[in-house]
Amino acid sequence: MEDKILGRNPVTEAIRSGRAIDKILVKKGRHEGSIVPIIKKAKDAGIVIQEVDKAKLDAVAEGENHQGIIAYASAHEYVSVRDILEKARDKGEPPFVIICDRITDPHNLGAILRTANCVGAHGVIIPKRGSVGVNSTVVKTSAGAVEYTPVAKVTNIATTIDELKKDGMWIAAADMDGEEMYRTDLTGSLGIVIGSEGGGISRLVKEKCDFTASIPMAGEINSLNASVAAAILMYEALRQRKYKL
Repeated sequence: MEDKILGRNPVTEAIRSGRAIDKILVKKGRHEGSIVPIIKKAKDAGIVIQEVDKAKLDAVAEGENHQGIIAYASAHEYVSVRDILEKARDKGEPPFVIICDRITDPHNLGAILRTANCVGAHGVIIPKRGSVGVNSTVVKTSAGAVEYTPVAKVTNIATTIDELKKDGMWIAAADMDGEEMYRTDLTGSLGIVIGSEGGGISRLVKEKCDFTASIPMAGEINSLNASVAAAILMYEALRQRKYKL
């Protein structure tokens, strides 16, 4: 099964990462702007390019914004949790992973992947059931980050947390009832668990976590979008890890 990669930046990053791409569809007509170097890179990589009408691109994109270009690539290749940990060790860094518990909105997962890449997280873990996988919307929302940040799909998040803890990792639950994140230690070997958009972290998964980190709130609304909350916690972890605070 093939993945559709929509949009100029996601297609650029797919080519740059060396991902296997079968062909690229581009809008017929004069090519201008950022699409020109994309076509050149694709040709240099020996990728088949087909010029098609906008109507064809619209039909393939199924309502998503394609920016005049769509790539057909081999299905996203998931990795194992062990692969993520080995990536950290190869870099000589303590493992830093993001664990998504039942994230169902592809825009949220894509945004989490994008931030995970920006903060240098070594990978993202998602469950096989009850969660969105890496689809075309996730790829586009991640702005190409999915090509560089490994994603592991596991049968059971709670069991995976147990295995990570045996490897010496500390697991933090992102939850509003926890200790303020500025007062928690987010350094060392760390996994941050992000819960679903509506129900948060499931009871069993939360019980498996070592501690809970919360984001301080100063306004009338006391909740954040899942990907926004994840981003804030990831950057606090980066701050602590980088500056040893």
